[in-house]
Amino acid sequence: MSTLLHSAPTSSPSFSRIITPRFAFAPITRISLRNGVRSKAIEAVKLENGRPSASEFVVSGSGNAIPSYVVAPNARVQDLVNRNDTRLRIFSGTANPALAQEIACYLGLELGKIKIKRFADGEIYVQLQESVRGCDVFLVQPTCPPANENLMELLIMIDACRRASAKNITAVIPYFGYARADRKTQGRESIAAKLVANLITEAGANRVLACDLHSGQSMGYFDIPVDHVYGQPVILDYLASKTICSDDLVVVSPDVGGVARARAFAKKLSDAPLAIVDKRRHGHNVAEVMNLIGDVRGKVAVMVDDMIDTAGTIAKGAALLHQEGAREVYACTTHAVFSPPAIERLSSGLFQEVIITNTIPVAEQNYFPQLTVLSVANLLGETVWRVHDDCSLMTLW
Repeated sequence: MSTLLHSAPTSSPSFSRIITPRFAFAPITRISLRNGVRSKAIEAVKLENGRPSASEFVVSGSGNAIPSYVVAPNARVQDLVNRNDTRLRIFSGTANPALAQEIACYLGLELGKIKIKRFADGEIYVQLQESVRGCDVFLVQPTCPPANENLMELLIMIDACRRASAKNITAVIPYFGYARADRKTQGRESIAAKLVANLITEAGANRVLACDLHSGQSMGYFDIPVDHVYGQPVILDYLASKTICSDDLVVVSPDVGGVARARAFAKKLSDAPLAIVDKRRHGHNVAEVMNLIGDVRGKVAVMVDDMIDTAGTIAKGAALLHQEGAREVYACTTHAVFSPPAIERLSSGLFQEVIITNTIPVAEQNYFPQLTVLSVANLLGETVWRVHDDCSLMTLW
């Protein structure tokens, strides 16, 4: 829905072009020239009193257009903030403060003042620096690496708000780190997703707002309401700005488990055809046998997944697509965990472009020329105000 693109800090010259997205301010794409290579990444939005600086937004009649519904903060959001500015509060943990700032910016609010520090032995200390008594509080904290540190910080933030008499506490978790451990595939395994859901509930959260959970069943592990936001519309809006003929597109699932996700993505791309990478391992230390179900010859293949960790699965899938005659391969994912050696695999030339969102902050050393980072801040901001004002979320997607 929103595509707010920024570039990594660099001393090299840069230029800008306008993209008009859905759920967004007028954003900017800055393409930096690093050794003659185009690179796209993110940087924090400059703010003035909690709002974007006017100098950050360039008005241009040229540039590629993306389907747009909102190019400024929603008028209803502004009315809501004006009526209830003392009741809606947003606080950020240390995991992704840039995203939290953009969410607050969309709502026309400033981030709540909070003190978070760590003692010498690693213990976490949290103190709210302003009153939240009777307020609707939203805590933005993905449980991305270091997952245990960020999860514990979220739990302590929730506890601090509960003890400060907040009326409602919503844990905004753009990336839910333990969602992969959502079932038992072997005996004597833990279901960590259920354990973490219990911890968040017992800490005092009244609601959870999550983005692209690994599987929908994770919502059932919570005994409190869960609002599940999908990041796919953000990527779809960006792909709509590409000059790719719909007849040339084919959506690819990198494994059998992601077929439902890829099918839903393909349906929104003018009902594009679907292909599936089927991989099988016949024994320990035996090479994988990979087969492709579907036709990609001469096509632009768009691989869709919810997350990229080490990039092993998606890189092998891309290599197979090239062998089968794909013209170009794009990788699209919501969560960029990027555990080593993901960067080496993604920047090896297999992909025309790797499109991710900023649910997890990307370290500067992990930028590479094919990387494009889209912001989900306005999508999450829209969701936050609708939850606060008891509005339906169905029209978001």
